[in-house]
Amino acid sequence: MDAKRLVAWSVEAVAVVVLLSLVVGGIVGQPVLLGYVETGSMSPTLDAGDGFVAVPQAIAGSVDEGDVVTFRAKELHGGGLTTHRVVEETPRGYVTRGDANPFTDQDGAEPLVKEPQVVAQALQVNGRVVAIPHLGTAVETASAAVGAVQAWIARLTGSESLLGTQGVAYLVFAASALVYAFDVFVGGGSGRSVGRSRARGDGVSARLVVLALVAVVVASATAAMVVPSGVHEHGVVSAETDGPGPGVIPAGERENATVALGNGGFVPTHVFLEPASEGVSVTPERTTLDARSQTNATVIFAAPPETGYYRRYVAEYRYLAVLPRSTVATMHAVHPWLPVVVVDALLGASFYALASALVGRGRVRSQSRDAPTNATRLLNRLT
Repeated sequence: MDAKRLVAWSVEAVAVVVLLSLVVGGIVGQPVLLGYVETGSMSPTLDAGDGFVAVPQAIAGSVDEGDVVTFRAKELHGGGLTTHRVVEETPRGYVTRGDANPFTDQDGAEPLVKEPQVVAQALQVNGRVVAIPHLGTAVETASAAVGAVQAWIARLTGSESLLGTQGVAYLVFAASALVYAFDVFVGGGSGRSVGRSRARGDGVSARLVVLALVAVVVASATAAMVVPSGVHEHGVVSAETDGPGPGVIPAGERENATVALGNGGFVPTHVFLEPASEGVSVTPERTTLDARSQTNATVIFAAPPETGYYRRYVAEYRYLAVLPRSTVATMHAVHPWLPVVVVDALLGASFYALASALVGRGRVRSQSRDAPTNATRLLNRLT
């Protein structure tokens, strides 16, 4: 591959990664690599529709005054994601404000932002947010298209597992597998015809094709683990006496709540539950869900001695069960993202070895104008 082809291929690969990150981010409800703002509340830092590089909170670390953060709002925008600047730190949470707004979010109905609500930080260089103009329209259009495809396939197959965030991973993996199988078994991609073209410099490197497929597999596995994970909020009312309804607890006492854990996928999954705030304990903290199975966990909430409404948080992490749970737990103790990286590496290396053995190391020949297309070959075989 010459320099021009390499540059062109690299630009296309980056464009695909950017588009996928925007689509998946819009569907899963939090930024994945890139985020964007829908309104002008952060102008002139970020105009409506501008994008930004979103650093996940697990990597970004602590939040400081002046940081631009994406958090799960309680009241703003109907409780959706909001990207605003932290203007003050208090012992009870962060005070936030859009750069174009004269008042803070907490001057309105939005409560102080807690640490577990923050999902990402906007990358800043020399104190300035790295803005990417005009990404909003692209991601919204792409997200709508993906959602429409999911809904159509779900209706066609009668499977609700293809809907929602986990369905994205299934569809991407299935599409890549079908394309690969069609090329190998129908398009003449197996055997000698795939190995090398007539001209040594002709065609696309088979290794690049395999690497592209590996990237799809790794992205699908990552989505299957990251999408269901996150920090879940629970409301607790510390009352003078016991009252009706869940979450109403006499001051200073405890109450158990049952949380359903389901695995709608076809791969067993390790689930780790951890308290993400004070006044919370979980049992069991570690469990393994078989494919298409469900179980329950118990969350114990402690009501403070002072009456009032309190927010409590439980963190959930999911990992595909390709390694023993004890091994995953050891890596999880180092960092919650370490098992994701290791699982992705194992799956990627295994798929690369298998696909390389099938495809070889030559070049995938591009067809000439006179050569029959894959579709023509298929029709000839059928007739």
